[in-house]
Amino acid sequence: MHRDFEGKVVLVTGGASGIGKGIVEAFAAEGARVAFSYLTSEDDAARLAADTGALAIRSDLLRTEAAAELVAEVKAKLGPVEILIVNTGGLIRRASLLDCDLELWNECMTLNLTSAFLSCKAVLPDMLAAHSGIIVTISSLAAHNGGGMNSIHYATAKGGLYTFTKGLAREVGPQGIRVNGVAPGLIATRFHDVHSTEAMRKGMVDQTPLRREGTPADVAGAVLYLASPQASFLAGETIEVNGGIALF
Repeated sequence: MHRDFEGKVVLVTGGASGIGKGIVEAFAAEGARVAFSYLTSEDDAARLAADTGALAIRSDLLRTEAAAELVAEVKAKLGPVEILIVNTGGLIRRASLLDCDLELWNECMTLNLTSAFLSCKAVLPDMLAAHSGIIVTISSLAAHNGGGMNSIHYATAKGGLYTFTKGLAREVGPQGIRVNGVAPGLIATRFHDVHSTEAMRKGMVDQTPLRREGTPADVAGAVLYLASPQASFLAGETIEVNGGIALF
């Protein structure tokens, strides 16, 4: 265990499973005081809280008020959020542009982009008061390549998050708050179990120089680095955790 995160208050949105779970586990192992939000994965959340000692909070971040309520609850129980990991997101379902109705489009934007805007806005007053804070957003390879088959709504939202990360870094950097991001490629999680066929996954692995799917721990390692003092001169950067499938 290092001392970089010992006692720090960390909030991971969407932390009950997949990439979020890996990030919660990584910060908890480093001695941080971790809270995470979840919505439907109640059993997963309970197990993760029991295993790590993290605080699990049910929160529907599609609701406009939810992010502020979530941050207020973390502050009341653990203290002001010092490190925010913006991980909430999802594809919802695959749809071509012609099959993507306005309801799906708006829900995807709210889940992946608006929730990030509201979560960051909720933690900023305390970070600004402290002249210190770390925010790490979780974007996607889709932000660069337009996404896989029938996922233009998801790719567009993640592209917006990628740009939001840069804009927020420029805005709050002078106040001592560092904002960076991670853009995962193919990571072995429930996301791809649900939304990707075996053939799609094999095709991506075959195109990946490292010839494997990534793991939540791979993403968590990049997040820990960005949140650490070792990354103290990085702002507005997005680390691509994709095994080399796309090089920018």
